[in-house]
Amino acid sequence: MGSRPDTVAGRRAGRRGWGLVVVALVMLSITTTPEVVAQMRGPIPNGRVTSGMLSFDGHATLGDFTGTTRTVTGQLTGAPDIGSVRGWVEAPVQSLKTGDRKRDKDLNKSMESSKYPNLRFDLNRITTTKSTGDSMPVTLYGTLTIHGVTRRVELPGTIEFNGANARVHSDFPLNLKEYGIGGLSKMLGMLKMHENIEVHVDLVFGLGAVG
Repeated sequence: MGSRPDTVAGRRAGRRGWGLVVVALVMLSITTTPEVVAQMRGPIPNGRVTSGMLSFDGHATLGDFTGTTRTVTGQLTGAPDIGSVRGWVEAPVQSLKTGDRKRDKDLNKSMESSKYPNLRFDLNRITTTKSTGDSMPVTLYGTLTIHGVTRRVELPGTIEFNGANARVHSDFPLNLKEYGIGGLSKMLGMLKMHENIEVHVDLVFGLGAVG
């Protein structure tokens, strides 16, 4: 008679195989939720900013500080897919507050807010990478206009879909001198604000909110 197959080893191998399948399915469900997949593949409706905040971290001789505004407007133009979405976001320079009136006055003087009243980002396209949970890592391609100077930028960010809302978050460095902003030193240079700042954007767009 021929030898019988090792049924115990076969069962163990089978269990390992099914275990790998289960792990793969669990990981897939974690990294790509149905909602994110649908938004990645399906059409994106028009939208507008319904809430959010724009802020920056500044660094000066007397210490670090933060400027913040919640006066932000913007719109998204719907498209057949997320990569084709266009849009814009804008905030008044004078709405930025640092918690110090004199510093706010100096900020508006340096940025010539009476002549160049708004900060603006125009979105030209979006590229995406593999999503994690409900957040989709993206790169936002467009132009940033500050102090009358417009420069092309590629901003890292995430988009999180939640029902009829899309939350867009981005953190990026910015050099003020690249936008022609001077007057960063006072009192013969003894007091100085550094030209490099960090910008933080956290906005919620109501999808379908624009006709």
